[in-house]
Amino acid sequence: MGYEISLLTIMGISVIGALSLNMILGFCGQISLGHAAFLGIGAYTSAMLTKAGIPFLLALPAAMLLSGLIGVIVGFSSLRVRHDFLAITTMGVSFLFTGLVRKQEFLGGEMGIAAIPDPGYGKVGFMLFVFGLAIALTLFSLYIKRSWMGFTFDTVADDEDTATLLGVNVSGYKLMAFALGTAFAGLAGALYAHNVKFIDPESFGFIESITILSMVVIGGTGSVWGVISAAVVLSVFPLWFQFIDDYKLLVYGGLLCAVMLLSPEGVSSLVVKLFNKIFKREKAIHVNN
Repeated sequence: MGYEISLLTIMGISVIGALSLNMILGFCGQISLGHAAFLGIGAYTSAMLTKAGIPFLLALPAAMLLSGLIGVIVGFSSLRVRHDFLAITTMGVSFLFTGLVRKQEFLGGEMGIAAIPDPGYGKVGFMLFVFGLAIALTLFSLYIKRSWMGFTFDTVADDEDTATLLGVNVSGYKLMAFALGTAFAGLAGALYAHNVKFIDPESFGFIESITILSMVVIGGTGSVWGVISAAVVLSVFPLWFQFIDDYKLLVYGGLLCAVMLLSPEGVSSLVVKLFNKIFKREKAIHVNN
């Protein structure tokens, strides 16, 4: 029973992490290859605060706030560069984060931070807490997607120049996407830290950024339910097939290439197309009969 609870907790945290990147990449079209760094900022912030005696429920919003603030700073780069250059810039953030943490002894350096305080909810209680936050973020994502903000994000993602001509504050919306996405990434990182009770720089390296990116791209950028489905599957995939863990970058890279070649809009889009095709065929047979 304990294993199943841990598995469900990991799923919930992965969903939060994937949805946070989806707000930047899926909603606003701003690619980020260093998203795990913001999970790391949230994780280290919450870990340090709770070890200093700050209550868990106060450490969580502090982790989100710091991650969001740094996300806005990084977001300013998206105002000057686009596409491939933005990808390289955000990838640099990942290497910068791990490099800085390794050199800071008060953050544990290479050894990381151990004995992170337990939130005090018990395994089942913490799992339910994570699930509650994951559901809340899902509802928030669906609300944004269907609101005027979501339509504006779509316009910016499709064509920034056209959005500017239509009077959209492109810079403001890009920064808003980075602020929201990185703040929720900080939340996912903080939850991860208190779940595993130990973090180190490698926990939030480039490979983890690719893992989160894979969840969004394979699920379908912009698709809330598709991203959730991919996050659930890919979060437990290495646990079920542990021999893959050593080749995670290779496997996820191969999956990304396959999805981009076969269904650039994600697996969820492919499933919908197949379902519609089957439904239309059955409807045609019914009409003919």
